[in-house]
Amino acid sequence: MSSTAHGTTPYYFVPGPSRHPAMAALGLFFVILGAGQWVNGAEWGKYSLFFGLLWWLGVLYQWFGDAISESVGGQYSRRIDVSFRWSMSWFIFSEVMFFGAFFTALWWARAHSVPALGSLDNAILWPGFKAVWPSLAAGATASPAGTIEAFTTMGPWPLPTINTALLLTSGVTLTIAHHALLVNNRSRTIGFMWATVLLGIVFLFVQGYEYHHAYTELNLKLTSGVYGSTFFMLTGFHGFHVFVGMLMLLVITLRLQKGHFSADNHFGFEGAAWYWHFVDVVWLGLYILVYWL
Repeated sequence: MSSTAHGTTPYYFVPGPSRHPAMAALGLFFVILGAGQWVNGAEWGKYSLFFGLLWWLGVLYQWFGDAISESVGGQYSRRIDVSFRWSMSWFIFSEVMFFGAFFTALWWARAHSVPALGSLDNAILWPGFKAVWPSLAAGATASPAGTIEAFTTMGPWPLPTINTALLLTSGVTLTIAHHALLVNNRSRTIGFMWATVLLGIVFLFVQGYEYHHAYTELNLKLTSGVYGSTFFMLTGFHGFHVFVGMLMLLVITLRLQKGHFSADNHFGFEGAAWYWHFVDVVWLGLYILVYWL
């Protein structure tokens, strides 16, 4: 929200019909279509995925611009502020459920599926199976039929630990920026916001290098059994959320430079901060459950 006085705003602002939700859904359709085809060997899938991402980002740019114009135009009252807070809270709750499903899949595979396959009931079906997590080599543990190539698991050092330090540091810089905004120290706020955005970008580059290392040196892929699939689903979706959160913080930083927000009217800043702290917490869970245990 902007620093426009609430006394000049309407009782409750209702925006007109918008094309943005439909256009965003269209872009995400091409993202999911392309991703599904790419992982199944279709070369054209990656072009669909990247086209969908570019389309989606273009829609977000226009959508954000419209919302910012409404905000700085004095359309948002305290009632809209409350609506935004509830909306962001429910959105983050939906994200908790989203990641909860993948964490549950990881737990179920480790605590139930693998031990069940190694029980006496399956001894005849899988005589060479050993119920050990994770599956490290074909024929040794989770692939007695030799359907999974040998791979090495990803440990916590050094890349995941570096990324943990980066995200924790970004949470600190974001908090400092928020406190600076509360006392109207705009230059300090902007400086620490740029530091937060930079830390998010570095995190993504480190994770990209980690994936390259996993594929080329560890032979760890999405097809590496249940370990590989849960590893890349959890870390990949988290990386996507870091990317989205970094975009949010970047937009907020640019708005700060234009004079938007004030000490008592800055939920746009707070909403992005909530999301970023949520991303930090999810990563801590990943760091412990995926890389250490």
